[in-house]
Amino acid sequence: MAGPLHGLMITELAGLGPAPFCGMVLADLGATVIRLARAGGSGLFGEEHHDVLDRGKQSVIVDLKQSDGRDIVLRAAARSAALIEGFRPGVTERLGVGPAECLARNPSLVYGRMTGWGQEGPLAGRAGHDIDYIALSGALHAIGPSERPVPPLNLVADFGGGGMLLAVGVLAAIIHARATGEGQVVDAAMVDGSALLTASHHGLLADGWWVPERETNLLDGAAPFYTTYRTSDGGHVAVGALEPQFFAALLEGLGLEVDQVGAQGDREAWPEMRRLFAERFGSRTRDAWAEHFAGTDACVAPVLSLVEAPADPHNRHRGTFVEIEGVVQPGPAPRFQRTRTDIPSPPEPAGASTDSVLATLGFSPDEIGKLRAAGAVA
Repeated sequence: MAGPLHGLMITELAGLGPAPFCGMVLADLGATVIRLARAGGSGLFGEEHHDVLDRGKQSVIVDLKQSDGRDIVLRAAARSAALIEGFRPGVTERLGVGPAECLARNPSLVYGRMTGWGQEGPLAGRAGHDIDYIALSGALHAIGPSERPVPPLNLVADFGGGGMLLAVGVLAAIIHARATGEGQVVDAAMVDGSALLTASHHGLLADGWWVPERETNLLDGAAPFYTTYRTSDGGHVAVGALEPQFFAALLEGLGLEVDQVGAQGDREAWPEMRRLFAERFGSRTRDAWAEHFAGTDACVAPVLSLVEAPADPHNRHRGTFVEIEGVVQPGPAPRFQRTRTDIPSPPEPAGASTDSVLATLGFSPDEIGKLRAAGAVA
């Protein structure tokens, strides 16, 4: 028994980004995730892309434009605790595999929908990407230097406010379904999720502790004790010495006195404080500073690249990253005391599990042969 979701079956209609991420999270936690891929779909990065988001899943290629292909989706929905999809609103309805059809087959089904703008609203039918959703939610405005907002990769809307939010919603609805026998639709929108991630900042805004201007707030790079500094080798260190005791440890490590830098909370002292910090950090290499501050509570850390992070001693000790068939990637999280998770199986080629999955769904060998002959599966 691997993972707390062992025995739970999830159907995923293949797509890009947040919905597959949700499926990966559920698969990492032990669920059986059946990925129904579209015929001819190669994804954004082509056929040879190592799509880590597909790890741990079983794959079937289905032609949803055929009635037999639609029947496969409905049979999968009938046996699943949840179905997740990331199409624009109305697409699955037009294909005949929308909530009404699937819930008719399985009244306790959770139908998880992942979109950028949500299932309703003036923008519901429009295209968009992570940067658009966080622009409208207010999150993007707060990130970056004063002269312009900077996209934080596609972490905030696609994955944090998207796929992870959908996973939480699906699991909550599954708990409800098991208690009541009632399935439902989960409408997870990335604009909603990225807004949700700013909840704390809205509280600070209401209290007057946050100003809607970049690089003027405690956590947006304005404070010299919560920012990054360039080191002598061109690397960077991250400094997060917010509390007074951590600030004191930072000063001690840099060989500075309060009389030199000024009081931590004195904003008028911040420019000179920043200059002194930058001067000191610029005198040594990144790794020299990491070693210098090791074992202290100064909250100084080296800024590691995606290539470097897996080799960090702490990450190695915890097994934060794993290697699966030569591809280094983050391992499953969080950790469970009793229902421990396994290292996921690698992403399999599209359609690799067609026969076994169809047999699980109740198709006979003759029926599977007919589906192949008709091109409903590949």
